[in-house]
Amino acid sequence: MSSVMKPARKVGIVGYGSYIPAYRLPATEISDLWRDGQDKLFLPVKQKSVPGKDEDTATMSIEAAKNAINRAQVDPKKIRAVWVGSESHPYAVKPTGTIVSQVLGIVPDTVSADMEFACKAGTEAMQAAFAFVGSHMADYALAIGMDTAQGRPGDALEYTAAAGGAAYIIGPAEESVAILEGSYSYITDTPDFFRRAYQHYPEHGNRFTGDPAYFKHITSAVKNLFEGLNLTADDFKYAVFHQPNTKFPQKVAKMLGFNKDQIRYGLLAPHVGNTYAGASVLGLTDILDNADAGDRVLIASFGSGAGSDAFSFVVTDKLKESVGRAPLTQQYVDRAIKINYGKYARWRKKILK
Repeated sequence: MSSVMKPARKVGIVGYGSYIPAYRLPATEISDLWRDGQDKLFLPVKQKSVPGKDEDTATMSIEAAKNAINRAQVDPKKIRAVWVGSESHPYAVKPTGTIVSQVLGIVPDTVSADMEFACKAGTEAMQAAFAFVGSHMADYALAIGMDTAQGRPGDALEYTAAAGGAAYIIGPAEESVAILEGSYSYITDTPDFFRRAYQHYPEHGNRFTGDPAYFKHITSAVKNLFEGLNLTADDFKYAVFHQPNTKFPQKVAKMLGFNKDQIRYGLLAPHVGNTYAGASVLGLTDILDNADAGDRVLIASFGSGAGSDAFSFVVTDKLKESVGRAPLTQQYVDRAIKINYGKYARWRKKILK
């Protein structure tokens, strides 16, 4: 076993923020169109979040980052790194991070790059931010996981491919609302999901999706983290796992020894779908909205291709005073405006004039 990763100095989450678009596409809309409603008893989510026609990964990242900055009460000029993890960057060649940095007033004295590791691109950005701050290269770094709704028309992915995500300002432990105890990353070359250059929609290898990909990587990352920190599931108040649907995170939680109460917050997939790079990091914001000082929290992401990042945090007494400085994640979940498949398809350019 490789050792758990710990930074040279204690660091943590100084501020966090979420963003979910207001629009929702009911899963029944997709079922009625492509399956004649025959699979209505087996829908993977109730509805999914859909970006408005003027929203993309950059605009949503800016909204989430504003919330994180408000909670952190940090001068944007002190943020020395901006990393944006996503499967749906608006440009193939031009970083999303520079747009975010410019709008938020972070430029020019900063590092910026875009991360791409499927659904764990957001936690990949967090790993980089923890290392950057933990090595004393900076006092603050901004890590974002955000995605728009993707999925080929009629494909099974279209049910869950949603939009939204979260932003985290990483900084010194003494200023943090949640202190990092350690992390563990586990990757292999498992081709469960991919999109080649010039292809508009991703493809998925069904036989790899479950046991060889999602479950193997998350359980391996979490068990190694447990061993390295001498912890078990019983030591955690809350946990959040990547949410491609409603069943997978609940199953992997049970496999690792977690109960339903431990994952009752952060399980957003039924109401907003799979926000890909934003899924597990978005769930963590919901947990922080409801946590108390002293609570230990686990987050374990999954990214196709494949890999998992697992983190252990301990909440501090600074959390309560920061929560009210930005909208709660549940408030974004609740502001649902239902749309039909035609409007969704037009906004996502699945149909053109």
